[in-house]
Parts: sequence; structure tokens; C-alpha cells
Amino acid sequence: MGFLSWARPGGRVSFFHAKENNLFLTKRSGKNGAKEQTTLAELCREATPARCDLNPFLFNGHLQTCWTTVKFDAVPVYYKRRIFEADSAEYRGTFAVDFVVDPYDAPTDPEATDEERKYTLPSGLPERTAMLSEDEFAALPSDDTKPMLVVLHGLSGGSHELYLRHVLHPLVAEREWEACVVNSRGCAQTKLSTGVLYNARATWDVRQTVKWLRKVFPNRPLYGIGFSLGANILTNYLGEEGDACQLKAAVICASPWNLEVSSVKLQSTYMGLEVYSKVMGSSMKRLFEQHAEELSKNTRVNADEVRGTTYLHEFDRVLQCAVWGYPTEGAYYRDAASTDSLFNIRIPFFVVQAEDDPISNVKALPFQEISQTPYGVMMTTSWGGHLGWFEFGGGRWFVKPVTNFLNMMAKEVDPEASPVVENPELVHGEPTTPQEPFSIESSVAGFNPMRRKLALPIIK
Repeated sequence: MGFLSWARPGGRVSFFHAKENNLFLTKRSGKNGAKEQTTLAELCREATPARCDLNPFLFNGHLQTCWTTVKFDAVPVYYKRRIFEADSAEYRGTFAVDFVVDPYDAPTDPEATDEERKYTLPSGLPERTAMLSEDEFAALPSDDTKPMLVVLHGLSGGSHELYLRHVLHPLVAEREWEACVVNSRGCAQTKLSTGVLYNARATWDVRQTVKWLRKVFPNRPLYGIGFSLGANILTNYLGEEGDACQLKAAVICASPWNLEVSSVKLQSTYMGLEVYSKVMGSSMKRLFEQHAEELSKNTRVNADEVRGTTYLHEFDRVLQCAVWGYPTEGAYYRDAASTDSLFNIRIPFFVVQAEDDPISNVKALPFQEISQTPYGVMMTTSWGGHLGWFEFGGGRWFVKPVTNFLNMMAKEVDPEASPVVENPELVHGEPTTPQEPFSIESSVAGFNPMRRKLALPIIK
């Protein structure tokens, strides 16, 4: 069998969006001062290469996904970290935001500072990350108009993840963009200050971060991107914010969307259960062990049961359900799913998914839902795996449509002009309080996409 007989051709690229309800975006004034318009669908198509040409040696979703575990570190992005005290009574504690900064020399002193010891695990901060000094933090506020990207990482990850740096590097290389990464509680070498990890619908920290950014950088247009589980969290956040969202646009990349379907599909195959679910379960158990002392203070947590789990759904059943009050992992997955949340998003968003993704399964993608909102476009490739899309030579194809979209939204679209919906009466979803008790009188048109089943208690 020769090389050409198994080498895969360029992958198919497909687009899904509302056909009869366009979202019109106003372009910045041209030379003649005239305002031109484009549609979100046209912009997303223009941002995306026509073909998805990937590494022929990584010819399926499993190979593309597994290649992400191979360490390539040629994408240096430097951060300075700030620890924030949560302003939520339901989700108290601290969380870390890493701000992208110019390259700097790492401290030569191996001993951690008092500030680092206070908020960091004994193993120290991630590579190319240091704490913001008080003087540096005080100097952060700015009146500049540079676009700023707010980033959410995937399961048990952090600002150090390579897939994340692949996107950030071309945006910040010439300092045309500013960026920060909101690290999930307990991730990226941060200490937990309460007996609660993050979960798939934990939107509090990104909400607080965006509010703080809006205050400190009043003139910067803000954009968002989420990867994998972070994409699910970002989608839920966008839906919860609705018309009040402070972001100008967002990218949803490799989201699991319908978490229950994704979990069932993982458990239905040998590779899904014994490779992906086991690996993700192990990563969450390692995260638990890093914070076992603090998490064990929660009387609902049984450390022995957590340590006895093997797969991700078992970990979620034993830890996440116990901590958050869900009776089963299925109930948790259904409540945290972001599929319905897209109905309440009121900013332009671009979804990027691979149809052979073994973790964010194609059966869980919101094909019907995306056709019922003018605010979103979903682009799928027939090939790419989970956050893979590796090209021959090591680059990642998905970086092109993602960075193109963000640059076009920031540079070509007027950030001060509100998007215009062609047929507003066809838009679903109404902004109401997510924890509002259900009643016929309070239900708008019989459907509220953001009504959650879990009423969170005050965590003590």
C-alpha cells in the first residue's frame, strides 16, 4: 500500500447558521466615509480557509487528539498573575487571572516570595508566569483602545496550555492585542481557599473579571474565547448575561455542548472509556490530590471515594455532585449543558468544532439550535480531533479562522455600532433571573433557556 493510498485529502469545512435571519455588522468607515455592512455568516466564511489541510500522518481524530500530549514548546507567551477575591456570596474564595505581558527574565532566586506561597502550590508558578507586584498592578489601568481578549481554558488546564498559546501568540506578538486568562479554581498551580472546585457552569469568576476589565480599561473593546470545557462555561456566561453582555464577540472552540450526550458517547466505546475518560478522570484526581486538604474540609466530600474513581463521570458523580448538590452526574451534565444557552446570547459568536472530535462528540453539537439564532455561526471540519487540527510541521489549522475572526471583528467591524438582527421576532430567549422559581406567569413564551435547576446555597 503506497503513501497516496492512505494519505487523507484536505478536510471538508462546513457552516451552519440561521438561513432566514441574518445578523448585520457595520464595518468601519472607508475612505469615502460610507458605512458598509456585512453579515456574520459572510464574515465567518471569509475568516475561514476553504480547506482544512492537516498532517496526513495524523489522519483521524484519535491521532490528532493524542498528538496534543506531545510537548512542543516553541510558543512563548509570558504572564503576570493577579489573585482576585471573589465578590460572589455563593462562590466565595480566590481565583487567579494571568495577564499577557512582554517577555521578561525569570527570577533567578528559586525561593518563592511570600506572595507566591500565599496563593500558589508548593511546586510553584507555571513556566513564564510570575506574580504582579503591587506597583505593577496599580499601573495596569489604561485609557487605550486596544482590543482585549478574555480566555477560558479546558478541563484541569490553565494559561500554560499549548493550544491556548497557539492562539494568543499571533495576536499579542506585535502588541496589537491585550489578553488575560481566567484560571479555573484550583488550576494552573493556584491554591484553593474554599472546599469547592470549579464546575462546568461556574461562570462567576469570568463575570467578575469582565466587570473589572470594563472598569479598569473603559475604552478597550473586550472579546472572549473558550476552549473545551472553558467553551461550555463561556457559552453559559454569554447566555446568562444576555443583552447586558460587555463582550463584543466570542469564539467557542471544541465545546462539549450537551455534556450528557458527550459523556454517554465517551462511555460507549473502548477508546472513549479506557483512554479519554480515564485520562481526564486521572487529571481531575491529580487536581483533587493537590487540594485534598482543603477539599476534605467540605463535609460532603468523601476523599476515599474520590480516590477510588477511575473515569471522569465517576469523579463527577463522587465529587462534583456531592459538592454542588446534584443527585447524579446526569443531572449535573444536563444542568450545566450550554446547548440552550446559545438562544440567549446577544453578541456575535463563532463556533469551531471538528466532527471527528472523540471528546466533544459530533452527536452533541447544536446543529438545530444554531439554525435558530442570528447571533452565531458554527463551522465544523471533517477532521481535527479535540483541540488538535495539527498541520504538517506542527502548526494548528484552527488558529487561522479563530485569529482571522477576532482580527476582523476588532479591526474591520465598528465596535460602537450594535449588530442588527434582520427578523427580531424570530429570536428566541428572554433575559430573566436564572434562579427564579418556575411559574406559568413568569415564563416568557413558555421557554426560558437560562432557567437552571440548581438553586445554589450560600457556601459556608
